[in-house]
Amino acid sequence: MEQLKSDFLADLAKGLGDHPEKESILKEYSVHLDELLVDLYQIDDKSELQAHVHSRFGSPEEIAAMWKEELSVTPSNMKWLFIALNILFFVGGGILTLAHNLLDWNWLNRLWANLTSFPIVIALVYMLFWALLGYEIGRGFGHKGKRLMTRTFILALIPNLTLMLLTVFRIIPHEWFSPLLKETFIVLCILLTLLLYPVCLISYKWGKKASV
Repeated sequence: MEQLKSDFLADLAKGLGDHPEKESILKEYSVHLDELLVDLYQIDDKSELQAHVHSRFGSPEEIAAMWKEELSVTPSNMKWLFIALNILFFVGGGILTLAHNLLDWNWLNRLWANLTSFPIVIALVYMLFWALLGYEIGRGFGHKGKRLMTRTFILALIPNLTLMLLTVFRIIPHEWFSPLLKETFIVLCILLTLLLYPVCLISYKWGKKASV
């Protein structure tokens, strides 16, 4: 088993070449190999062991290619991508809300009525966006992505908090969001906002596990 592990890590090191995260990647896979090989201690055949390892992690060449590909995705790009998407959600929603309240278009009124008939669906879709944020950062940056996820979360949350304050202080008329602004929906929004970071964190851990 030790020989299999050594060969796997040697091939991985060769494939990674001058990758800047080479040492941390090798350490991470060394730990995961130890965990997997403990579960496979009853298997004596080297070929069968190797098949299990490759099935779980992929071949060293595949792993190296994956990490090299992810070099092109910088933390800054990932962070601003999600922030931009969140802003896009708010801008799109803002334009729709403004148009609905200022323009008397039948098709727009029907669209608004349909969308506001299922507020829970809107909320769940938005939660999926935050789950995707955590997952993609975990999958793309592994154990080093938690700080990036936290920074991205805080910056991306600014539009949410801004909208809440504008609504609470009635800078934005409550009537504009009719029939959404009911007590149950407000409580739901507060609850979901509190759940955003735990959702991101759980998804991040899931993504980090999937990256191995």
